[in-house]
Amino acid sequence: MSVGSQPVLVADIGGTNARFALADTSLDAPLQKDSIREYAVAEFPSLGDAARHYLEQAGATARRGVFAVAGRVDGDEARITNHPWVISRSRTAAMLGFDELHLINDFAAQAMAVALLQPHDVIQIGGAHWTPAAPGESRNYGVIGPGTGLGVGGLIVRHGRSYPLETEGGHVSFPPGTPEEIRILEILSEQFGRVSNERLICGPGLVNIHRAVCEMAGFDPGQLQPADVTARAALGDPQAMRTVDVFCAVFGAIAGDLVLVQGAWDGVFLTGGLVPKMLDSLQHSGFRQRFEHKGRFSSIMARVPSLAIMHPCPGLLGAAAYAADAERDATGVAA
Repeated sequence: MSVGSQPVLVADIGGTNARFALADTSLDAPLQKDSIREYAVAEFPSLGDAARHYLEQAGATARRGVFAVAGRVDGDEARITNHPWVISRSRTAAMLGFDELHLINDFAAQAMAVALLQPHDVIQIGGAHWTPAAPGESRNYGVIGPGTGLGVGGLIVRHGRSYPLETEGGHVSFPPGTPEEIRILEILSEQFGRVSNERLICGPGLVNIHRAVCEMAGFDPGQLQPADVTARAALGDPQAMRTVDVFCAVFGAIAGDLVLVQGAWDGVFLTGGLVPKMLDSLQHSGFRQRFEHKGRFSSIMARVPSLAIMHPCPGLLGAAAYAADAERDATGVAA
């Protein structure tokens, strides 16, 4: 096993759930899948308490950790966007008796996961194929994920090392591509003022699009949740079905824009809680058409893969990849 024959504790911390696992950084596939456990964050007063509970339940010891958190990491501190935890790296490390603890943004972990994904972990959307990078091969990837919000990042692979790009690309201004989308923008602008991509492409975004589609049809749908919209679409409700179509088309358009902005010619990975739930819709919608529809770059875009991540815990996978890279840095061992 890795340094001191002890595993690394990895975590993926969201606003609702905290997932923990152990990683053996001496292995090519460091995440120990049978060690994964999930807890409700509301059950614990702090991240340190949750991590200590996991180690006790797992009967494990660790001296190092990599914790991916759904919030901005600012020096020693991180704040969970949708939960009152304020996490201090140094205090958490002291509480757990760790020699080393890394706090990273959740989309840094999502990006790092790409380096460990295998073909069976993804489902191709569109005709462009993807294969994992060969040893030493350079790659540029984009990563985008709708969940409670819209996360956007990237991964640069050079000389066997992976470098995640953390961005706030979900807050880029929404660019409508059809007359219908222009009208949706107008309706959402009345409520929000400036309209970002995240106002449409996330769980609450489904509700925003649906409300706008219903307003154009001349009625008020009432208060709905994202699951209500997709359930109505599955039952054949025309406004809900149109909402899903618009969602997928806009998602494809901004995923394609990500390729152009980041130079992610080697592929875009779709992650986040909505992707597995909406996989069939993404495969049978305008997603790929709008992804490729980039004017003079359309022929090039047709060769760029778009891949839905189906791995059940990409955040933990990415935290494990980060731990392995950190150990290589510390020991000077080449990748």
